[in-house]
Amino acid sequence: MFNFPDLGGDAFKDWTEAQRHEEIGKLVAGYRSGLPIGILCKMAETIAGSKKSARKHLKQLMPLEERLEAVAKESGGMLPLVKAFLL
Repeated sequence: MFNFPDLGGDAFKDWTEAQRHEEIGKLVAGYRSGLPIGILCKMAETIAGSKKSARKHLKQLMPLEERLEAVAKESGGMLPLVKAFLL
């Protein structure tokens, strides 16, 4: 139905892990200021280059309590996505 284009993933391919971590950290700060968790997760995946790598960064940047709280706030279609990234 929808075909979403790459969210700029090519721009991050040459970045170091430290650069990716810093940029994902900025997204986490944005989440703490109101950025929707779904956007945080998908952009983290784009920057990190994979869901697995994004999960690693998010787990380092967000304490378990904060991740659990984010999951608890979600429902419906976003819940599986958020769980996949934060738990």
